[in-house]
Amino acid sequence: MPSRKNVQDTHISRRIRELHLALISIVSVMNRPELDERMVREAGISLDRALFPLLVLIERLGPIGVVDLAGRVGRDHTTVSRQVAKLESHGLVERRAGVEDGRVRQAVVTPKGKAMTEAVDAARDRLGRALLSRWEQKEIDELVRLLRKFAEDIEAGTSGAGI
Repeated sequence: MPSRKNVQDTHISRRIRELHLALISIVSVMNRPELDERMVREAGISLDRALFPLLVLIERLGPIGVVDLAGRVGRDHTTVSRQVAKLESHGLVERRAGVEDGRVRQAVVTPKGKAMTEAVDAARDRLGRALLSRWEQKEIDELVRLLRKFAEDIEAGTSGAGI
């Protein structure tokens, strides 16, 4: 009886392993504290390194609840709640009643916080241009297109499936 597995399945399995290793490399680099410190320095802002990714996520995804935010950064929600309170005390975010459920408090970026994330965006642009300086524009466009597609698919399938 012929096997139901074919060469394509083996090739895809091998590529998924390679993809997983690439993602581990990317996430490992992105999670390095010294890179957040460099980004903060490059942006010319004064912000605790632990608060930096939270501010950026609140600006990008807000309004966002603490539990959702904590899940996205892989931290305990009580820790994230204290950190969001610190951002709030600096005037970078504010907490409001949730849009869908008024009992839920959601964080949103303030104009002061938005100015800070804009400085971070400018720094990220400078550093990203240097990183991609040897790439052709069509390669960058294809990378962005495929990563966006991958991100959409992985977000849609987060109910247990992962790479």
